[in-house]
Amino acid sequence: QVQLVESGGGLVQPGGSLRVSCAASGRTFSSYTMGWFRQAPGKEREFAAAISGAGLSTNYDDSVKGRFTISRDNAKNTVYQQMNSLRPEDTAVYYCAASRYNGLYVPREKSSYDYWGQGTQVTVSS
Repeated sequence: QVQLVESGGGLVQPGGSLRVSCAASGRTFSSYTMGWFRQAPGKEREFAAAISGAGLSTNYDDSVKGRFTISRDNAKNTVYQQMNSLRPEDTAVYYCAASRYNGLYVPREKSSYDYWGQGTQVTVSS
């Protein structure tokens, strides 16, 4: 069982930056692929980014590519998402997720993830 706790959300102006973090419980954090998803009001939860267990492979949705960077610190059991050049359409609840799958392919499907955090709100507005 893995417990995930997100932090770092908040209000930021368009063009600004924010870093969200996700702390995981357990001693086998490096064996999990980790992902960030987001859900805007009235919309489906969608994939943003993911990173393999060792941090060697990443996958980004086109909507965030070049603006968001996912990283992890396995010694701290934490995954991060640095978000730059934020836009109003990035406003959403951001969820951290863990997948027991850890292979060459870094999954973007919600169904591939086994554990989810409670989410942290990110609001981009002037």
